[in-house]
Amino acid sequence: MRFNCERSVLLKEISIAQEIISSKNAMSILSNIYLEANNDTLYIKATDIKVNFETKVPVIVREPGSITVFGEKFLGILNSIPDGELEFEQDDMKIVIRPAFKKIRFQLKSIDSDKFPEFPAVREDEFFEMPVREFKDMILQTVFAISDDETRYFMNGVFFEKQENTIVMVATDGRRLAYIKKEAGNGIKDFTGVIIPPKILNIITKRAGDEGLISISVTDKLIFVRFGSYLLSSVLIEGQFPNYSKVIPERQTFSFSVDRLEMLDALKRVSLLVEQKSRRVYLGLEPGIISVSSEESELGIAREEISCKYEGEKVSMALNYRYIEEPFKVMSENEISVHFTEPTRAITIKPVPEKDFFHIVMPMQLD
Repeated sequence: MRFNCERSVLLKEISIAQEIISSKNAMSILSNIYLEANNDTLYIKATDIKVNFETKVPVIVREPGSITVFGEKFLGILNSIPDGELEFEQDDMKIVIRPAFKKIRFQLKSIDSDKFPEFPAVREDEFFEMPVREFKDMILQTVFAISDDETRYFMNGVFFEKQENTIVMVATDGRRLAYIKKEAGNGIKDFTGVIIPPKILNIITKRAGDEGLISISVTDKLIFVRFGSYLLSSVLIEGQFPNYSKVIPERQTFSFSVDRLEMLDALKRVSLLVEQKSRRVYLGLEPGIISVSSEESELGIAREEISCKYEGEKVSMALNYRYIEEPFKVMSENEISVHFTEPTRAITIKPVPEKDFFHIVMPMQLD
């Protein structure tokens, strides 16, 4: 195998491939990136067994072939070289890397490409499409609420399902829930609800653009996602996702609304004196004002008042400040409303005006 390629073009793709890899053992095939040069195209693959990544870039192929290289060192070499044309040449079980403009030569040992795992295939007619911006928005509004408790593995991902003419994403850790739905559009395939691990979702939000369409295919055990020149696939999480509809309040009696950025700033300041184990902050409501306070028993107290729209009686509630902060951060609206019935029952956080998503948070004990 021998090919020439622009360093900047290859660096971007190898950086993504290295994100997929979880093994750091140079002798493991799972630490290696698969390269195949053919028809003036370089095909690139990487996997951690559960998540697979494929892409391709244009190159000048002098001699076709395939090889695998240790991803971490390969990326390090590319990062160390200035932009310009690079020459790659396979020499037995090694790959030689030479910049055309500099007297330097790298030689990396490799593992036979035949040992690289085979990726699952999917038929073209099994994909459906939706705007990539909408899919990224669905991930953004839910992925932070995933549970990290491995004993409840069925909550270690985002639940994804089709409901009539909509598609829904839900995440929960048992103390909070994030929900969003979008219109399904035409041509969407029916599929049963599945649980998607966060790794593939985080890669999509980081690497997919905001324009155009994203293609998705869901099977019993896998999800495939394609955008641009990338094809990602991931093993799904097995298990029964909780019946989330049971925790969504049908009706809540009271509500208040605040400026989103004002509330975030207040939380940031007050959280400096929050107990790190409980992360408890106190909200005190009275007409026109909300106070945000915290107490770190051995160090001190913080309290801030900001204006709000509220006309009810005085109310106090305690909440994990991160459970308020995180949904406020992923929203873009200026005004946010919080709905509740009693200080000890679930609150619902929504944008103003209401849209296709909301966040539910369970309060904590006041003392």
